[in-house]
Amino acid sequence: MDRAPNALMPSKLTHIDARGQARMVDVAAKGETRRVARAAGTIRMLPATLRQIGSGAARKGDVLGVARTAAIQAAKRTSELIPLCHPLALTHVSVDFVPDRKTSAVRCIVTVATVGRTGVEMEALTAVAVGLLTIYDMCKAVDRGMRMGNIQLLEKLGGRSGHWKAKGAARR
Repeated sequence: MDRAPNALMPSKLTHIDARGQARMVDVAAKGETRRVARAAGTIRMLPATLRQIGSGAARKGDVLGVARTAAIQAAKRTSELIPLCHPLALTHVSVDFVPDRKTSAVRCIVTVATVGRTGVEMEALTAVAVGLLTIYDMCKAVDRGMRMGNIQLLEKLGGRSGHWKAKGAARR
């Protein structure tokens, strides 16, 4: 059986009931704790596209500013997109974009926090995906070959399982 690096092997899938039906997990008995998740992903593009983004010369305007707003909105609306996610009152969402001229890419790093009974991993991952998709949307007129990838959870804190960090995950 293939496993993701540094993955935990749960004894059972929490979103499946005893009859094999999908279900929303009941978190009522869990205590409220501060929960934080950090996720990242990358979009690769032509060097000229990255230069347009960096100079603010993209035809649709401030690409990274719009993508940041879209990522924050996506984190807040994750439960509307992922059917079994709980709606959460988020206390913090930060979105950083790190251009890399050497690889002609932009890395999106999102941190999401709440105080609650369930984690914010899905909110962080959804925000990264939508942030990258927004960059694609705003630049597709000049570069339809952009590629998004490496979307992953870097770190999560809080809850019963405590602190988890992906192997090799740096702070930024």
